[in-house]
Amino acid sequence: MKLTVASSPHIRGNFRTSRIMLDVVLALMPALLVGIVMQGWRAAVITLLCMSTAVVTEWAYGLVTRSRNTTKDCSCLVTGLLLAMTLPVSVPYWLAVLGSVFAILVVKCLCGGLGQNVFNPALAARALMLLIYPVGMTRYVQSGVDAVSSATPLHHMVMPTLPEESLWDMLLGNCPGSIGEISALALILGGVYLVIRRVISPRIPLSYLGTVAVLTLVFSKTGNPIQWMLYSLLSGGVMLGAIFMATDYATSPATPKGQLIYGVGCGALTVVFRYFGLFPEGVTYAILLMNGLVWFIDRHTPLRRFGTKKGGVRA
Repeated sequence: MKLTVASSPHIRGNFRTSRIMLDVVLALMPALLVGIVMQGWRAAVITLLCMSTAVVTEWAYGLVTRSRNTTKDCSCLVTGLLLAMTLPVSVPYWLAVLGSVFAILVVKCLCGGLGQNVFNPALAARALMLLIYPVGMTRYVQSGVDAVSSATPLHHMVMPTLPEESLWDMLLGNCPGSIGEISALALILGGVYLVIRRVISPRIPLSYLGTVAVLTLVFSKTGNPIQWMLYSLLSGGVMLGAIFMATDYATSPATPKGQLIYGVGCGALTVVFRYFGLFPEGVTYAILLMNGLVWFIDRHTPLRRFGTKKGGVRA
């Protein structure tokens, strides 16, 4: 009998990896379009640069190692796009190229390819870029490359004070920030599309966002806890991280209970890093730390085997 051996993720049903990845690309389009409209043509250039570099890097790796061409599954496109969404529009082009190469070559390919990476490639690359060039990674503009750099809503909240932008501005994307994180509404619409298409489960996003909401409501830094909570949810990369980063198949738990624990952990760490960290944003490091605990979570939240009681005893 001839068996096909392949790396995870293993998905039952009429799903193909390329179809799933293209669904993610489509889901990100509303947020990307808002970023381009609000921040100018340079946002489109950085996005194309990250995506093309990711594809070329994976193709070149397959050529050098004489392995099969894996660019057809479109996962490299998603990695490049997600990385671009986390970058400020003023980031140097060379840094965007370096981040894309690192995400594909080091985090993905050298770890065994799709499904074998422990950490989310886009977030791991962003963490490296922040370490190498923190000034370029924390400088934001609101409208085009010629605009004056301005503080993001999260920078205002470090003060602590409520941002100058209204909640409506935060929903629509009329605020400074990374290319793909400024419009919470666009990201939510993308998440709804992925849930409808059964690409992701709502367990991780809801537990992530719910934890952030509860903690920021209880531990509000201003006199209006409701507003503080809403701004905490709509600002920075929380929506992008909860919907598109934390739900990555390879770096998130496989069990339903594990996904809830994972989401709560991501949310709690995000608030801790935002309140006590060196940088105002904590999503990147929160998700990366929880990525490293996925094996532990899966091991201690196993599904009940059919025909057995709790503890493995046969029913």
